[in-house]
Amino acid sequence: MNRQNLMMSLLVVILTAMIVLGLYIATDRFVDKAAVSLPPVPVPSLDTSDDTTKPEAVVVSEGVTQATAVLANGCFWCVEHDLEPLPGVVEVISGYTGGTTDTPTYENHTAAGHREAVLVTYNPQIITYANLVEHIIKHGDPTDATGSFYDRGPQYAPAIYYANQTEAAIARNVITAVDATGVFDAPLPLQVLPRSTFYPAEDYHQDYAKNNALKYSYYRNASGRTAYIDGVWGSERTTFSISNALQQPSGTVQPTTSMQPYTESSWDTFVKPDAATLRATLSEGAYKVTQEDGTERAFTSPLDKNFERGIYVDVVSGEPLFSSRDKFDSGTGWPSFVAPITEGAVTLREDKKLFSTRTEVRSRFADSHLGHVFNDGPRDRGGMRYCMNGVALRFIAEAEMEAAGYGDWKAML
Repeated sequence: MNRQNLMMSLLVVILTAMIVLGLYIATDRFVDKAAVSLPPVPVPSLDTSDDTTKPEAVVVSEGVTQATAVLANGCFWCVEHDLEPLPGVVEVISGYTGGTTDTPTYENHTAAGHREAVLVTYNPQIITYANLVEHIIKHGDPTDATGSFYDRGPQYAPAIYYANQTEAAIARNVITAVDATGVFDAPLPLQVLPRSTFYPAEDYHQDYAKNNALKYSYYRNASGRTAYIDGVWGSERTTFSISNALQQPSGTVQPTTSMQPYTESSWDTFVKPDAATLRATLSEGAYKVTQEDGTERAFTSPLDKNFERGIYVDVVSGEPLFSSRDKFDSGTGWPSFVAPITEGAVTLREDKKLFSTRTEVRSRFADSHLGHVFNDGPRDRGGMRYCMNGVALRFIAEAEMEAAGYGDWKAML
């Protein structure tokens, strides 16, 4: 056999081996091999109140060092593998939740309506529930409500589960904040669902990436998951810039997740974070607008067409700026209001840039650039149009205001 024929024979052998390995891995993903050995984990006394005294609640009392969360983001091998290295994460278990049977297996969980999910045990003094929600958004495809990458069907669709209304409000706040960054073209369809009993998956699914490194690597690369995450988030995928900004909206003011009610005097002692901190916590667009007087492109903010009841707060400080009561569709492509939420909520400055004189609008305490005000608004509502940049605002829905500390501001809706 000459050298050329030998090389061709070796190539055929290698290609055949790769195909066999790929089929083995693909088959392994869909074959039930072992019975469940871990017991089911019941929902931690789900209630509809804002009780934050339970260990499961995100807002924990001093000394509480362990809480749990249930999260879904497609293939639980990948979700488990991505969560385990995070500081503050104690344990991650792969399993099933949300279905109608109490004996789900890998073979029957889909028919019973269960979803692949993970149970995360974490130290809330190190990593918060809001951080976990942001991590899920940044480590999957939150725009896909019908599956996840290679795996199709509702059993693989991403979802955030909550144990009480505090967690529900925080999850929705993080999703709203991600929408406001403009990273995605449309509001995320990511579901926020009440938590139900979690059933650990079969033994061979636990720590799959560690125990089957080669097969896991082949599956993950073929799914396109890592390439998608890197393409959308880049180095931002490893940060908690969005959720940390929500948890610490205003320097010395109590964080949103503390559930301390905000009043008009809450920001009197506000100290604006330095530029380095703001760059680390704000999206690139929000920093450019609020700190460098930039302008977002028209028709890019999901807040432009948002007419849900609630308030709009400063993305830097959390101070209330506008109410849904005063919002209208100006047709300009930017969120527009006829007036601020209170008379002193914003400050006005003369702006002579762009070869004209305009009136700039800034937040009172954070001094964030918000946009401009014009006198071409609805005449029957005062005639003013406060034209705002959506990335400078964070929307708090009426249903979430109490839990987020803005209950006293419901009177302004």
